[in-house]
Amino acid sequence: MGDSNDNISLEAARERYAIEREKRLRDDGVEQYHEFTGAYEDFDIDPYVEPGFTRDPIVEDKTVVIVGGGFAGMMTAINLTRRGIRDFYIVEKAGDFGGTWYWNRYPGCMCDVESYTYLPMLEETGFMPTEKYSSASEIFGYCQHMARHFDLYPHALFQTEIDEAVWDEDVERWTITTSRDDRLSAKFFITAGGLLHKAKLPGIPGINDFAGRMFHTSRWDYDFTGGSATEPMEKLRDLRVGIVGTGATSVQAVPQLAKTAKELYVFQRTPSAVGFRGNGPTDPEWFESLEPGWHDARVKNFTQCVTGVKPDERLVDDGWVDIMWDNTQDQQGTPEDRAARERLDFETMQQLRDRVDEIVDDPETADKLKPWYGKHCKRVCFHDEYLPSFNQPNVHLVDTDGRGVERIGATGPVVDGVEYELDLLIFASGFEVTTDLDRRLGFNPKGRGGVAMSERWHDGAHTLHGIMSAEFPNLFNIGIVQAGFGTNFVHFLGKSAEHVAWLVEACSEQKIATIEPTPEAEEAWLGLLYEEAMKIAGYSLTCTPGYYNSEGQRTAKAARNLVYTGSLLDYNEHLVDWRDGEFAGAKITR
Repeated sequence: MGDSNDNISLEAARERYAIEREKRLRDDGVEQYHEFTGAYEDFDIDPYVEPGFTRDPIVEDKTVVIVGGGFAGMMTAINLTRRGIRDFYIVEKAGDFGGTWYWNRYPGCMCDVESYTYLPMLEETGFMPTEKYSSASEIFGYCQHMARHFDLYPHALFQTEIDEAVWDEDVERWTITTSRDDRLSAKFFITAGGLLHKAKLPGIPGINDFAGRMFHTSRWDYDFTGGSATEPMEKLRDLRVGIVGTGATSVQAVPQLAKTAKELYVFQRTPSAVGFRGNGPTDPEWFESLEPGWHDARVKNFTQCVTGVKPDERLVDDGWVDIMWDNTQDQQGTPEDRAARERLDFETMQQLRDRVDEIVDDPETADKLKPWYGKHCKRVCFHDEYLPSFNQPNVHLVDTDGRGVERIGATGPVVDGVEYELDLLIFASGFEVTTDLDRRLGFNPKGRGGVAMSERWHDGAHTLHGIMSAEFPNLFNIGIVQAGFGTNFVHFLGKSAEHVAWLVEACSEQKIATIEPTPEAEEAWLGLLYEEAMKIAGYSLTCTPGYYNSEGQRTAKAARNLVYTGSLLDYNEHLVDWRDGEFAGAKITR
């Protein structure tokens, strides 16, 4: 293809990106989704525990209380253990450790970052993933393995939710009450809800009018579908099934549903970019040959590769590294530099669009499955069975042209005035990421003077590093709002857990009674976040709405609820430098 045709193609893509983005912009942003409360509380039933669990209330004083038993909470507890701090409880809503990997047991679910890089602490536990991309069941099993290896089970309060967490100024401790009538007192309170914890439902009118069976993918009902995460869902043979959403969850679930459903309708608002995965079994000899220190080196190398650092050696060979090798969202440099990056981005996405044509037989369906946005706008998916599913006669793509499902009637979803009759409706609508912290946590912490988090953060997050907040002494949060972010979520969680454990140990060793940032330090950190965001601002403005950009919201609150858009490695350097800086910007009492 010559230069002139290249330019025409690029210009056409640029225009198509703008058109597709405009279709999807909404005034309600992240508020378009519902929580599993009130009229939707039936969606929140845990299908993986026996009903009727009870235990006696616990009244105890602890050094630390951690909220969350996923990777974030587990790694925090493990890092505390390494520092000799074992006086903690882990409060977890679910019936076991695992977090996202406890809830996500839908068919076909697996990690999308190679397991040797994604799974934490492999050297310490001696665990060998069986495949390059571990299944959800293997990851859940590994979480249980970690908990046993590091002796976390005696510290866990499962099937328990926080009702209230209040700072007691008189004793300089947090008072925490739970749904099990526990009353815990803690010097340090750590919220480690992780990144993919609070499931959400699309705010489609009439969602409760549907007369068939409904559930969210994180609450999969195998009693209804039959089968399991690894076995065919035989009960779907005579049923019409619909799935709402075409993100990473649906990309994995659709091929499994397509194998047995009589008819499968896939309701799409925005198509995912789907690259080649190439999963395969682990070579035990290769795994045994890895030298000590291999895991940290591999994790760091992967993050370098997917953030444009371009190390001399690529330790990970996969689609992520191929696609993200060039950081094309950077808007710095000369106009020629920016044009070259736009060209590279376009060529990468065009290859993914061409892949759709190569795989999907029907040209009209293929055209609707093509992603028209930049490669940094949404999380790229990698799968080898999703696109071929649309060649099956029982699989039907219902493209909503960016608008989403109009409403749900008694028999099924309505799109363009057509009601699709279904027996089962599945919501693959993901999890909340940048919504208000108190909403994601499920409780509203109250700091000095009884001020609630929702009050202090009424205009958006106020933090130092996304971890500490003024007026909330000894409260440390692990999450991406005003903090780091990366393709490998667990790498970020691990660095955050290290930092929080360091804070607890440093305060204990130095006889620090309370620690919190000053408002001035919070605003300085926000200024640095804005500086980083400006480096990619032009690129971000071309993106379709999604959780990366708070569903395209352009409010002052959304502007504060941003993430550190630079490299995760750079974010971690900020944490390391701060630890060397005598609590800069923090207010402490002894």
